[in-house]
Amino acid sequence: MPENIVFLDHDTLGPEVSMRRPDVAHDWTAYGLTAPEQVVERARDATILIVNKVPLREPVLEQLPNLRFVAVAATGTDNVDVAACRRRGIPVANVRAYAVHTVPEHTFALILALRRSLFAFRESVQTGEWQKAGQFTLLTHPIRDLHGATLGIVGEGAIGQAVAALGRAFGMNVLFAAHKGRTDMGPLYTPFDEVLERCDVLSLHCPLTAGTRDLLSDAEFARMTRRPLVINTARGGLIDEAALVRALEEGRIAGAAVDAVSAEPPPLDHPFMRLTGRPDFILTPHVGWASREARQEVADQVTSCIEAFAAGQPRNIVA
Repeated sequence: MPENIVFLDHDTLGPEVSMRRPDVAHDWTAYGLTAPEQVVERARDATILIVNKVPLREPVLEQLPNLRFVAVAATGTDNVDVAACRRRGIPVANVRAYAVHTVPEHTFALILALRRSLFAFRESVQTGEWQKAGQFTLLTHPIRDLHGATLGIVGEGAIGQAVAALGRAFGMNVLFAAHKGRTDMGPLYTPFDEVLERCDVLSLHCPLTAGTRDLLSDAEFARMTRRPLVINTARGGLIDEAALVRALEEGRIAGAAVDAVSAEPPPLDHPFMRLTGRPDFILTPHVGWASREARQEVADQVTSCIEAFAAGQPRNIVA
């Protein structure tokens, strides 16, 4: 019998990406986007589901009797109830290492924009402040080098390591934060609270778990005595978002850039939306992962994971 493969949110890969069909007997159905209330109807007969951000929770899984495999077109799998899948004998595979260039590059684009006040200077040029200055240069906003600054990184995986490599190339001192509350992780790690106190830039590259949710809140921002830049290109739930707004508005941090929000897209009354006019705050629409090259790699890995499962040699299985 052919596999019945259903991709529930194909449009998240974008129109430029060409997804090769798996080299197994199959029927293929792809939906551009799928709302949560449409999942059961569209996936009821699927043996293999592909999802990017569509939620698959236990009440939905209970209504998918034919499902044998889930391929997540992302590294993060917090939208899938992996434990419930495991209880049902449904392997869940993700894609890995596809973002080791695109996310670090986006991270440093954000860091450089804030560290050198690019948006503030752009606005000053637009409003004629350069002409009013009466000299060749305009020095109305802070400009700081990255060379010699301290970069704190939370998350020591492939992306965190790639961010560290770029930081060192800029001449930055790199600190990997130990897991919060841990003191037994060895000499390669700096205690979490010490990283908060020493860093000039803090960049998050860890998964969203019960232990990392609201990793940064009021108490953590209060420890940031050097008023660092705070960069989040990982998951929205890592930061208490109201606390970040308070820290920025009260001057406890020098700036913030966010590429992942707890609700995506954020509603118009989300606290971040009132910051979007500030030159020391950048909100990008979860595009750090989304270079064309990276999205094509996601598509290719999904196909390979399905072929490996069909051959009885599943790969990238989420524990």
